[in-house]
Amino acid sequence: MKIGIAQINPLVGDFAGNAAKIVDRAEEARGRGCDLVVFSELVLSGYPPRDLLENDDFVQAGLAALAHLVKRIQGIGVVCGYVDRNPAPEGKPLFNAAALFDNGRILHRACKRLLPTYDVFDESRYFEPGTDTSVVEFKGSRLALTICEDVWNDKEIFQRPLYHSDPVAAMSAAGADLLINVAASPFDLAKPAFRERMLAAAARKYRLPVIFANQVGGNDSLVFDGSSSAFDREGRLVVRANEFVEDLVVFDTDSLTGEIRPQSASTAEAVYQALVCGTRDYVTKCGFSKVVIGLSGGIDSALVACIAADALGPANVHTVFMPSRYTSRDNFVDTQSLAANLGTGYQVIAIDEIFATFARALCPDFDPARPGITEQNIQARIRGTLLMGISNRDGALVLSTGNKSELAVGYCTLYGDMNGGLAAISDVPKTLVYEISRHLNRRGEIIPRRIIDKVPSAELAPDQTDQDDLPPYDLLDRILEGYVERSRSAADLAAEGFDRELVQDVIRRIDRSEYKRRQAAPGIKVTAKAFGEGRRVPLAKRFVPVE
Repeated sequence: MKIGIAQINPLVGDFAGNAAKIVDRAEEARGRGCDLVVFSELVLSGYPPRDLLENDDFVQAGLAALAHLVKRIQGIGVVCGYVDRNPAPEGKPLFNAAALFDNGRILHRACKRLLPTYDVFDESRYFEPGTDTSVVEFKGSRLALTICEDVWNDKEIFQRPLYHSDPVAAMSAAGADLLINVAASPFDLAKPAFRERMLAAAARKYRLPVIFANQVGGNDSLVFDGSSSAFDREGRLVVRANEFVEDLVVFDTDSLTGEIRPQSASTAEAVYQALVCGTRDYVTKCGFSKVVIGLSGGIDSALVACIAADALGPANVHTVFMPSRYTSRDNFVDTQSLAANLGTGYQVIAIDEIFATFARALCPDFDPARPGITEQNIQARIRGTLLMGISNRDGALVLSTGNKSELAVGYCTLYGDMNGGLAAISDVPKTLVYEISRHLNRRGEIIPRRIIDKVPSAELAPDQTDQDDLPPYDLLDRILEGYVERSRSAADLAAEGFDRELVQDVIRRIDRSEYKRRQAAPGIKVTAKAFGEGRRVPLAKRFVPVE
């Protein structure tokens, strides 16, 4: 049997558009001789639909779209993720389901058995867990149809399994000879490699070929990398689709062969692709076509401009340089060079007159040689206000430029540099910002070399540098990764070799800055734990970690 693995980029709630993509890919798969084509989890509704699931019209529209597909697609079997109703009088009203249909008939329905409630997932809020672990026969094969988390509970892979059952083990025991997993598995730095090892281990353990069909594209803060794949009974990778773009690959279950697309050669390349994909989809799916970015002459805004130019095309990117009396002359040259290299729009708006007016009104004794925090924040807020004004005037979405390291410790200004509709690199630590920027310059200078080499500075006061207020970024980022992504305590991090006082100071800053991050624009998740919906910390609290 030939099976097409189709990864498409759905828009949440666009049932007609998503169904049209499914029809097109099914016809392509049929044209390539496939007997079956497999799509991703909740592909009809798009993932994650969140509280739209509480709208009955949303659920009904999805069921109508499924009925349309069952009638419309002929000559090839289809596995399609959708939202189904729970007919039982108790329990949650919906199932996260997948249907197998062929020539006008639904042959089998599977309901997701394991419902994740960690990090960005909250599926028990909406769905009832399925209980059926039966297999279905199709074209001479006994298929085990699973949905995403159903394969993430092998006690040989996870030290502490989160669930009391293992659907894959149960379906293998029921006589399955092919495992299909339809998924909406978001990207993060370590996810693709781990996921591949996990699926390969399942194939070896149960002596079953494994098919993995993943969603691709960005929805809100999440980016789905695609990388749909298939493994033979030995756990060898025999099929892999492209990253971050729609694709269709074919797996031959008789010869256990197929197509393997190349993948990113480095972490920097993969993260950059994720950021471009996430930015493009967030901007366009929210109904915008243009963006505006404040260039400072620093590396963060330079990287965001590169991402935007690749995501939307340089003609749709407007950059604005807003110098003050504290801006170095180099930044006048570097911002203009960057915009010229990218081919984006470029505008200069000096803020000294505006700043002087604010300072006179708010701080009559203001000394330009020694601006305090109030005067420094005024400058950031003037720039943020100008960008929002351009956004209103031109219908362009503002991309804020703060990185994860700055947001972690509050080295940012509310209603200033935090202004924007999307915080494109808010989950990218500063050290990774540098790594990605060097990656972009590997075949020629895009980001002017001086931007990468210069000492980071907010330029809100004379001779200011980031390291006046922060520890070195390589050290800060390692503490940040330990505390936020690995949930290590101050004592744990001190035991790992970090200075105890430094760790305690960084942790205090992280905790104290939660109120700022709660008001930040949504960002694109690329690490294991991003600030935002996946990290739920109360604002009003009295708990202090043991130091």
